[in-house]
Amino acid sequence: MSENLFMKLGLDEKLASALSRLGFEEPTPIQTHSIPALLEGRDVLGQAATGTGKTAAFSLPLIQRYCLNSESKNPKVLILTPTRELCIQVSEAILSYSRDSGVYVTPIYGGQDYSRQIKALNRGVHIVVATPGRALDHIRRGTLRLQDIQAVVLDEADEMLDMGFAEDLDAILSTLPEERQTALFSATLPARITKMAENQLNNPYRILIPKEKVPEGEQPKVRQSAYIVGRNHRVAALGRILDIESPRLAIVFARTRNEVDELAESLRGRGYSVEPLHGGLDQAQRDRVMKRARAEQVDVIVATDVAARGIDIEHLTHVINYGIPATTETYVHRIGRTGRAGREGTAITILEPRESRLLKNIERMTKQKIQILSVPTATDVHAKRLDLTRASVHEILVGENDLGRYRSIVETLSNDFDVLDVAAAAVKLANENNWKDSYDVEIPSQIGVKEEGRKPRKPSKSPRRTSEGMVRLFIGTGRDSGIRPQDLVGAIANEAGVSSKLIGSIDIADRYSLVEVDEEIAQNVIFALRSAYIKGKQCVVRYDRPPEERGFLDAEEPVVRKRAKRTADKDKKKGKSK
Repeated sequence: MSENLFMKLGLDEKLASALSRLGFEEPTPIQTHSIPALLEGRDVLGQAATGTGKTAAFSLPLIQRYCLNSESKNPKVLILTPTRELCIQVSEAILSYSRDSGVYVTPIYGGQDYSRQIKALNRGVHIVVATPGRALDHIRRGTLRLQDIQAVVLDEADEMLDMGFAEDLDAILSTLPEERQTALFSATLPARITKMAENQLNNPYRILIPKEKVPEGEQPKVRQSAYIVGRNHRVAALGRILDIESPRLAIVFARTRNEVDELAESLRGRGYSVEPLHGGLDQAQRDRVMKRARAEQVDVIVATDVAARGIDIEHLTHVINYGIPATTETYVHRIGRTGRAGREGTAITILEPRESRLLKNIERMTKQKIQILSVPTATDVHAKRLDLTRASVHEILVGENDLGRYRSIVETLSNDFDVLDVAAAAVKLANENNWKDSYDVEIPSQIGVKEEGRKPRKPSKSPRRTSEGMVRLFIGTGRDSGIRPQDLVGAIANEAGVSSKLIGSIDIADRYSLVEVDEEIAQNVIFALRSAYIKGKQCVVRYDRPPEERGFLDAEEPVVRKRAKRTADKDKKKGKSK
């Protein structure tokens, strides 16, 4: 049945049989529309939510059209993805579809040894799946030869632009043959994507897969809720929420790598198995995290947006926003990681009272009401923990567990105490050992707190205003260090975990740069960049001062003073010699 349904779309019997073995029963809507159009050789512009089967939608027809029964010398298909995780995921999927078809695919991404990738390319491949930065490196080295490319795919195009890859994409696309087939897939279609489509696609077949409508009276598959919590109580609130929700696996999204590490450490102290995921981890560390997560050895992953892109874990049940996301598009991408393939999921946002107005923007965009809940009390948490302990004890009692070695302890104690008291003491011991934390602190309710009643906190240095709602940041590196605008956009997006949409104009001088950012994220950007490296250098990052107050470049002031002193000393010596 499944084989016939895919073959009706025009797919080769080999590919349809492979899909049948993999358990594909019927095409998804995006596959139903994309496969015939791509098989015909048409350009395609597709919009569909994450997790709707886009990889099969573009890879299957391109495998059939360009790769089956052909030699694998130079690549014929190039697929560009925003992250290494998605790059690996897409290449693994293509390998599974074409396992018996003699099609060779290789992933190319940062963090992996160049020599290994060069060897794979030299052996010959049909399809290359690559991240933009590493693809461009190989093109410039002459190790990725694109003269035979017949089709290119931009997967998650909106994410690539948000991450600052616009110039890299332009450079890559300019090296491709003009006569080629192009497909662009994206979860959202902002103006920048539409413009790119107009420039790169030829009379594209447009596909819009609307979000699945929830029948009247039914709840959406992703249950959305929010908790309004004072800043000082957010960590405690997160711990309580995790206790009450008891996720099989949760991703907690934080803004910066420092926040990720702090949250991970705090949650470990509350008894959870936690792994951090951010740009400071090397590839081996990231692979270890993902391996543990897929083996269900992790309760919680705490991640930045950039590090988590491309992650697709089947048993992910909860997405938690630790703070309001920078944009509504980011919110949509985050919650799309759960509730996939018909499964139910939960999306939770923990926000401060001052952020509550931003929640309205998300509701307007998603056209869904987000329920505001009260933070669980200490009593609620204790009740939940006892319920979990009861369930665990019940599972042991009804199972085939050998309790013989423990009976002697109970028998001995029952000589002096009531057997119910002995059992209650054992439950208490198990409960307290498994949940080591003090939850008796009171978390004041913030529901109904009005933002207007709060005075905004002033930064330590008054920022110089530029565009409305933006402030200018001073970054102590510039043209002399080879800094380009995309370097600054990438650093801010990766390190602070914010969208490039919140970054304004950029001015680069010889020894410093000025960057406009949204005033609401400015402080987070400053903190994140102060511990980061830009072009291998740590830099001064602060609010900009007016030019007449700027004075020395902070990071170089001691050096400048030493140079001035040396010059003065030389002048004195010259004066004496005269």
